Amino acid sequence: MAKKTEEKLGKYINFFTDFGFKKLFGEEANKKLLINFLNTLLVDVRITKIKYLKNEHLGKQEKDRKSIFDLYCQNEKGEHFIIEMQKAKQKYFKDRGVFYASSVILSQAKKDKKAEKGSGEPDFVWNYELANVYTIAVMDFKFDMIGEESEGNQVKHDVMLLNIETNKIFYDKLRFVYLEMPNFNKTIEQLESDYDKWLYILKNISKFEDAPEILNQGIFMEVFEIAEVANYSPEEMSAYEDSLKSYRDLKNSMITYREEGLQKGEIIGLQKGEIIGLQKGEVIGLQKGLQKGAKETNKMNTINCIHLGLDNQTIHQITNLPISEIEKIRKELSKK
Repeated sequence: MAKKTEEKLGKYINFFTDFGFKKLFGEEANKKLLINFLNTLLVDVRITKIKYLKNEHLGKQEKDRKSIFDLYCQNEKGEHFIIEMQKAKQKYFKDRGVFYASSVILSQAKKDKKAEKGSGEPDFVWNYELANVYTIAVMDFKFDMIGEESEGNQVKHDVMLLNIETNKIFYDKLRFVYLEMPNFNKTIEQLESDYDKWLYILKNISKFEDAPEILNQGIFMEVFEIAEVANYSPEEMSAYEDSLKSYRDLKNSMITYREEGLQKGEIIGLQKGEIIGLQKGEVIGLQKGLQKGAKETNKMNTINCIHLGLDNQTIHQITNLPISEIEKIRKELSKK
């Protein structure tokens, strides 16, 4: 069972709390931080202005707050940005992201007022031209990118529709960028670009006692100023402490579930491996359990395998007994 660790309130906010994310990226006064972050992340996109839009249609369920859809914005070109902070792995996470992006696409459909009021022929023809839709997900967990948990150290996954035969991009107006933060492990000495600095700050800011010199410059000076909890009102401090407690409770629960799942899996695997009255479908589990079995146990299991009609080679793979020994046991059984 995992033990909860009591953490003191740090000098700077934890970015992965709902409060921390919105404080840095979701307030009108701080929107230049979001603009800088997006320009750094999306190197081929230039944003000079951005406005926050309502996001009611992008996440109505209160129970979804632990994998919250945070921000919905639009830049001066009419391009749409969904920015999300994901604290915990969630089933159908990719499906949900596509659903949210699709709702933004549908919201771009032109509405004809005359037709809606039944006042005759439409006064325009829409050619279906769409503005770009970007979904940005900052994830505090290992991502199920291609059907299994990703391996290695890839941090940024940049996804668009492509032709699988030519491997060329088919449609570039629908784009998903996933940041797999557990894979970002650069030290402060290894930071080379503003992209590196942003990720380093977002992942580690709550651990700092003071702003490192290499980060205490330019836009990042403002990040540390805004993130310092001593600057908050009593109401903001209360909201942050509640948000931090929720985050820590979630993390502790995830650790507990993972440890209990591993323990349960080990017990079940051992039970299946050592069971004598095996079913044919349990051969693999039996093989692992028998590795620790004594010679007499191997003999008993060999007898059971013979009764199940397994051939000598299969029994050898299961019990590790030599074929000659298996044949000897088989002969002994035939005499009874």
